[in-house]
Amino acid sequence: MRTLQGKPNRVTWNTSAYAGINFTFVYKLDKKEEYRPCSSYILQHGYSAGCLLEVQRDGPLYFSIRNGTQPLLTKNLAISAYLKPRSPGDLSFQWREEAVTVTCSNLGYNDLQYEIQHKTVFDAVWQSAEAETCNVTVDSLDPEKCYFFRARVKALEFAYGSETYPSDWSEVTHQQRGELRDSCWENGLFPKFILIAGMVSFLTVFLLLLSLWKLHRIKKVLMPSVPDPRFSFLGLFESHQGNFQEWIKDTQNVAPLNKMEDGELECTPEDAVVVQPAEAETPKTVGMTSPLYPQMGEEEATGDSGLLPCQPPQGHGVVSLGDFTFVMNDNSYMML
Repeated sequence: MRTLQGKPNRVTWNTSAYAGINFTFVYKLDKKEEYRPCSSYILQHGYSAGCLLEVQRDGPLYFSIRNGTQPLLTKNLAISAYLKPRSPGDLSFQWREEAVTVTCSNLGYNDLQYEIQHKTVFDAVWQSAEAETCNVTVDSLDPEKCYFFRARVKALEFAYGSETYPSDWSEVTHQQRGELRDSCWENGLFPKFILIAGMVSFLTVFLLLLSLWKLHRIKKVLMPSVPDPRFSFLGLFESHQGNFQEWIKDTQNVAPLNKMEDGELECTPEDAVVVQPAEAETPKTVGMTSPLYPQMGEEEATGDSGLLPCQPPQGHGVVSLGDFTFVMNDNSYMML
């Protein structure tokens, strides 16, 4: 590979198949000359991997790569076939309305192409303009915008072959309103870019919150809240660990006691049920004993009605079952 305008040629070879071997490079620019050794080797891991040649003109190059005195590769080629131009420098800009002309020093070789690329902070890709001399005009520009510019040189394939390489890109230059600037980011990002990004972020957050609110309302309509059974069935979880059947067994026969009204005698009519036989021949009252009043039956048998703990109230309901009639008050019930 060659660099234009007096830069050294760089010849390299692959050493991966010959690790640990120092190759020697000899060359000549005329077929009748004697080979001369390389004066400046390129080293890789301490071993020779190339040579820098101080060649000032284009033409054939005869060279040989050797391992000691044994030639491994002997070849001749045109130096320009592996040409790599140097990067253009000292770019000048001339603005006129919506166009700019970029100029630089031409390299001293023919069949070269100069490429100028430009873009703004809002462009994703570079846009190119090319010419055969370093005098390239770029149209359709907005002078109020800040632009990036860069340049490079390419050797045309029809003249130098397919083994040539384009030069490296020049340093990026920033231009706005015909003036050189240090950077385009400060003007390009604010206020437009930051304002747009802020509005998009705010709108995104707003839509997200609105969606969550709507989702909550829809969920509330489709799936209404279910009351907590711990407050409706006291003791279901505290005493029975959620076993509803066990809770029913303990609570199905539990009823609150009604308070006695003023003037009523306090008694237990549940246990004091009076049975009157329907036979009129031998009227007598048969009393049922209860756990609370065991002496009730005995007192009725002796006819001492004044010792009863509680007389059945008069004028209440009468229930007949077969030959038996039951007189019951409001607090009485009968189990069959």
